[in-house]
Amino acid sequence: MPVDPAFLDGVELLRALDQDDRRVLAATMDLQPAERGTVLFKQGDPGDSLFIVRSGMVELYVHDHAGQEIVLNHASDGDAFGELSLLDGRPRTASARVVDEGELMVLDRADLVALVRRSPDLALDILAMMSRETRRADELLRARVTRNVNVEAEERLTTLERAADLIAVFSGSMMFLLLNAAWFALWILINTVGLGLPKFDPFPFGLLTMIVSLEAIFLSCFVLISQNRQATKDRVRSDIEYDVNVKAEMEIAQLHQKLDRIQEQVVEKLGRIEQRIS
Repeated sequence: MPVDPAFLDGVELLRALDQDDRRVLAATMDLQPAERGTVLFKQGDPGDSLFIVRSGMVELYVHDHAGQEIVLNHASDGDAFGELSLLDGRPRTASARVVDEGELMVLDRADLVALVRRSPDLALDILAMMSRETRRADELLRARVTRNVNVEAEERLTTLERAADLIAVFSGSMMFLLLNAAWFALWILINTVGLGLPKFDPFPFGLLTMIVSLEAIFLSCFVLISQNRQATKDRVRSDIEYDVNVKAEMEIAQLHQKLDRIQEQVVEKLGRIEQRIS
């Protein structure tokens, strides 16, 4: 389906083109529907076209060596994607999936080359777009470095969880044990000996039993809340340790590859030296 030239007015990538160039470009582009869930291309596929979102939204993502999906960007109305493989002719560096139904404008490599020759300023806009994507990828990499489990856990703490942690720590201290022992002793002395005070809870100390039971219930609840949070923290720690192990494995594999290349170069140089000597 041909593209209406008016569709190209809001495309930032094509702002360097005049109306005549946009009219020529619109005649070479195709308009295709994009249904929700459709995978436009996958990482590693050959790239021969540039996409511009007319409407809807497209999600760009990659899979790391651990198999985890990493979302790089969301392309919405007027955004372009797929330019990298179109320019260098190499396989796609990411996958693209439609998340909101809409329409896409498609530009082939030959038409883009002809367009750049007509308007060299378009090449600068394409480089600027690639620079923005590179900066976004850098920010994503910085965000995916090894995380601090304590910092992450603290960021998600609610007021109740903070109070539960404080109470759980205090209830497990020697000070809490001594305070309870002193309180119980004083309570029993007042209600048995008297100490000059009225006996408000005589033996078998029913009020004290009820208070101690309520104290045990509330303390157990706070301790369980704190333990559940600690279990969540342990799961985050396990995920971080897994990420670290995967990164270490990748680094070791790269070191092995470098050592193999160095060994090959050394063997090759030794072979040449032997040939010269002989």
